[in-house]
Amino acid sequence: MKTLYFSEQEYMERLANTKKSMEEKGIEVLIVTDPANMNYLTGFDGWSFYVHQGVIVMLDEQQPIWFGRGQDGNAARLTTYLDDKNIYAYQDDYVQSTVKHPYEYVADILKERKQDKKRIATETDAYYFSAKCQQVIEKCLPDAVFLDGHNLVNWVKVVKSHEEIECIKKAAVIVQKAMQVAYDSIDVGVRQCDAAANVYHAQISGTPEFGGDYTAICPLMPSGVRTSTPHLSWTDEPYKNGDTVILELAGNYHRYHCPLSRTLILGDAPQKVRDLGATVADGLTQALEAIKPGMLCEEVERVWANAIAKSGFIKDSRIGYSMGLNYPPDWGEHTASLRPGDKTVLKPGMTFHMIPGIWLDDCGVDISEPFVVTETGAEPFCHYPRKLLVK
Repeated sequence: MKTLYFSEQEYMERLANTKKSMEEKGIEVLIVTDPANMNYLTGFDGWSFYVHQGVIVMLDEQQPIWFGRGQDGNAARLTTYLDDKNIYAYQDDYVQSTVKHPYEYVADILKERKQDKKRIATETDAYYFSAKCQQVIEKCLPDAVFLDGHNLVNWVKVVKSHEEIECIKKAAVIVQKAMQVAYDSIDVGVRQCDAAANVYHAQISGTPEFGGDYTAICPLMPSGVRTSTPHLSWTDEPYKNGDTVILELAGNYHRYHCPLSRTLILGDAPQKVRDLGATVADGLTQALEAIKPGMLCEEVERVWANAIAKSGFIKDSRIGYSMGLNYPPDWGEHTASLRPGDKTVLKPGMTFHMIPGIWLDDCGVDISEPFVVTETGAEPFCHYPRKLLVK
């Protein structure tokens, strides 16, 4: 029995928009290997992206083709709307072989479908598409013209449907629960790993009405001097009086993420951390309140920069990015960023994680808000206290 979450009509609309973008770029065949883009176009959902798999979109064929490892073929039958004739599963002797490569198999599919002399694009900078894949497909299809299809589908999915936004709203409920569990679990003398275990349970158990899924990024929970950098997790050391703890967590519902960050201080935290927390929270609020459809991404960052200008603190990285449907290692969509120079126009239905964290040499503060652009402004997905948390 198939387990599609969205209607087949929605998948068809996504495919039509992808084909429109392909035509505009002169692409006749697109090989999609980003797991999120595979899911977006077909519904495919499996932890099989460590082996070569993908979806082939052809302008002159109604349905895409899924290809992947033999033992994952039934995952395609269960989670996609594709007909069996469009599901191709290769034998296991292709897996991590030194004498044959899965993209030889992909080339044979394209020859069989008479697509081997077309203008073929690949997702050249996708996490799970290697240089070897490109070398093999080009060698096997000498009459094809190869183009760069990087981020093509990512930009198609940057504006979310109503159904997608409802998924993110459910993820928001989960992440707020996880954040509260983190707050309740962290205290002087508690091991960091034990608090992290409680967070994981909250993320996956979800609510009585709906459960959660694994997130594309593990809970980021650095403490003490480790808060001076944003992408550390936890250790087995106990929390100490005076520790600052950064919490960057997410909820995930049907692969749609809602990230949320807060910073917690235990006991006698330095005044510098308290001042930094007030600066970040105020700048975040001012930037959110300024958002209107039609603004450029860089204009949002400019509001933030002006808001913190007198504080003496400096942030030299972007303050946010488009987010939503994704798999490890990232919940960001790799498209629009809230930073100088990004002239992407904000449109209703775009979803962002605004995360203007500031990291100094010995400490840091991270307070964020996920939001959707509406017809009138920015609507936050979460309603968790937007301030430095104290315990």
